Amino acid sequence: MSVTAPERPESPAGRADLRNVAIVAHVDHGKTTLVDAMLRQSGAFAARAELVDRVMDSGDLEREKGITILAKNTAIHRDGTTINVIDTPGHADFGGEVERGLSMVDGVVLLVDASEGPLPQTRFVLRKALSAHLPVILVVNKTDRADARCAEVVDESLELLLELATDLDLDDDVVAGLLDLPVIYASARAGKASTERPADGAVPDSPDLQPLFDTLMAQVPAPADDPNGVLQAHVTNLDASSYLGRIALCRVRSGRIRRGQQVGWCRADGSVTRVKVTELLRTEALERVSTEFADAGDIVAVAGIAEVTIGDTLADPEDPRPLPRITVDEPAIAMTIGINTSPLAGRDPKPGTKLTARLVKNRLDAELVGNVSMRVLPTERPDAWEVQGRGELALAILVEQMRREGFELTVGKPEVVTRIVDGKTHEPFERLSVDVPDEHLGAVTQLLAARKGDLLEMQHSASSQNVRMEFRVPSRGLIGFRTEFLTETRGTGIANQLFDGYGPWVGELRARISGSLIADRAGAVTGHAVGLLADRGDLFVGPTTPVYAGMVVGENSRSEDMEVNIVREKKLTNMRQSSQDVLERLTPPRILSLEQSLEFCSEDECVEVTPGAVRIRKVILDAQERHKARNRSKQGLA
Repeated sequence: MSVTAPERPESPAGRADLRNVAIVAHVDHGKTTLVDAMLRQSGAFAARAELVDRVMDSGDLEREKGITILAKNTAIHRDGTTINVIDTPGHADFGGEVERGLSMVDGVVLLVDASEGPLPQTRFVLRKALSAHLPVILVVNKTDRADARCAEVVDESLELLLELATDLDLDDDVVAGLLDLPVIYASARAGKASTERPADGAVPDSPDLQPLFDTLMAQVPAPADDPNGVLQAHVTNLDASSYLGRIALCRVRSGRIRRGQQVGWCRADGSVTRVKVTELLRTEALERVSTEFADAGDIVAVAGIAEVTIGDTLADPEDPRPLPRITVDEPAIAMTIGINTSPLAGRDPKPGTKLTARLVKNRLDAELVGNVSMRVLPTERPDAWEVQGRGELALAILVEQMRREGFELTVGKPEVVTRIVDGKTHEPFERLSVDVPDEHLGAVTQLLAARKGDLLEMQHSASSQNVRMEFRVPSRGLIGFRTEFLTETRGTGIANQLFDGYGPWVGELRARISGSLIADRAGAVTGHAVGLLADRGDLFVGPTTPVYAGMVVGENSRSEDMEVNIVREKKLTNMRQSSQDVLERLTPPRILSLEQSLEFCSEDECVEVTPGAVRIRKVILDAQERHKARNRSKQGLA
């Protein structure tokens, strides 16, 4: 239930007391940690409140993975000014969240790691900011890293800004302004920032983040929205409350909106419906509090409109003027999601509670309401749908969320979304940046050459034995790449990718060189069978695990698939020898996560997902039917 906050005085024309800013950066460069420090130094937490790291990452998956998935906003009060801060994801897979966040603000803080410098997803979020003509403040974070190189990182960031400005054909005045970009040096973890560059590896010489707040006030303009115009509030995000129902997060672009007011709800189909604002909420630190009104420039939450969706406009019912819909980049990766069709459906030790096609379809439709970068299309089967998104991670997050909600699913191998251009098939490409030690240079180059990757640039680090390479690779070639890359570099390599447009189809790719070990019958895995199969490859299951015919139980050391009896029991005889009944030492199974399982899948495999297990299986479980389908495919009849 909401709490009533003290009312603000009537606002005069202009909002000098308000700033709306988004923090954008590559993954793990410290966005959420910086927001934490800003909140703490602004008195957002009570003196005895329990302080939690990355308070803005409120979702379980966000905390487990250490990434931001959903754009969130908070309000910071500083010296009589309200600063609305949008914490955006750094992954390009969640680009829809970034674009929506940028539609709510008047400026951006670009955060760059003092060691890593600008990376591919820095390019992605910065391009979006410049496209929206937003002023940029550069914050070089983690200056206290031992391998920090602040001066070089500032130069690299300015070069990237100018390169993107040229690509976007921005005005000369805008380009000149980028050359005078304000630069702040910070250690978000220490809660300190300075306009003076510290020595590399040192914390900024400042007691707090005041230099950052001062720069924000000076460089980010106050909202230019018209407080005296007709009402226009743009819905940029959605939330839900068990008490209030669906909540629309809006940026008020013109006029004033009040609690209890009748507004015109402008929908995507052009219709306008008169509805009532039953509750109006504004953000105070991490809490939403009730308010009587919101003016142009404010970011507020509106309750009372059951079917409102992203991109809608709340307007004056007598003079409705809808704002342009929010547009996002088209999806590049697709996978099939359907009901669980395996023999173990509903029979797990921890079974799902949502098994029907109707429930799966309703959940996918609900995802579309709040996720503007996703598409759901029908397939030939009535119990499966093609779900398209920005990348593998975004789709895997959706499947993981559904799994935790009690769904049992069959998930197909990720595939690329192609286009027909001038009668020819075009496929999506990625710009891949890899940082690896020199000793792995040859292995990584060979790995990407097999995936049709073109080397664009190579830089050797002067301060370490690392090399940074940039490739242009078909998106197909990067499905299943990450696991093999980490194996080749013994976990020391760092890879980051960014969508880089469409190009002509490059032909057949064979990403996985190993085959699968497939169970040929149902039963429980035995230790005896595991010992016999140990030299055949890596097993994904251990003793007592239930399996069924057609289930993938391991990775073959050879390139072809192999049917194995993994439930074989040891024959008992009356003869005993001291050398026979020795203790068998079994190698622990290789347990694959959901993302690793999706990467491992070959063309004729899929993933069974339940609340208690993730299993890889053949699409066709019967061995004879698989053999017939393979023959038909070879003969060109399938």
